[in-house]
Amino acid sequence: MKLTPFLVKSALFAGLTFSGNWNADTANAKISFSVKGPFGQVHGSFSGLKADIKFDEKDPGGSSVSASVDAKTVSSGVGLRNKDLRNKDEWFNVAKYPLISFKSKKIEKTSTGYKATGDLTLKGITQPVEIPFTFSPASGSGVFKGGFTIKREDYKLGSPGGSVGSVVTITLEVPVKK
Repeated sequence: MKLTPFLVKSALFAGLTFSGNWNADTANAKISFSVKGPFGQVHGSFSGLKADIKFDEKDPGGSSVSASVDAKTVSSGVGLRNKDLRNKDEWFNVAKYPLISFKSKKIEKTSTGYKATGDLTLKGITQPVEIPFTFSPASGSGVFKGGFTIKREDYKLGSPGGSVGSVVTITLEVPVKK
């Protein structure tokens, strides 16, 4: 009989301790990008998301995100362009730099949702980024949505100047489950 209160307290503690852990639905996650190209806007995506998400709406300061995508999954809708993006040293060079990763340093509440501040590593170059995002919870699941921009030359993507825009817009939509 004395074990029962201990088990109840242990279960409650475990539930509270792990209440912020979310599993990304990687099959349905959307990681998209757009950049000005020589003939208009170029849109593309990445897949192969792997993420460790600890998020609690009541304690954003105690939350964290560590995520990566497989660079070779880049898709722009044009086969020859995809081949160049994956293989050319001036672009992603996926043989040398197989992962694109983000690791948060701080997550905080904002007037429109939340903001993750952290490091984005692309082609072996790490730069600080801020990712504003929202979280829409639904019993045991939810969706994170966010977006941010990077300067492609900060990551040595493409040649300086030229016909490709300097700013890349990245949008994220990551469904999660407990």
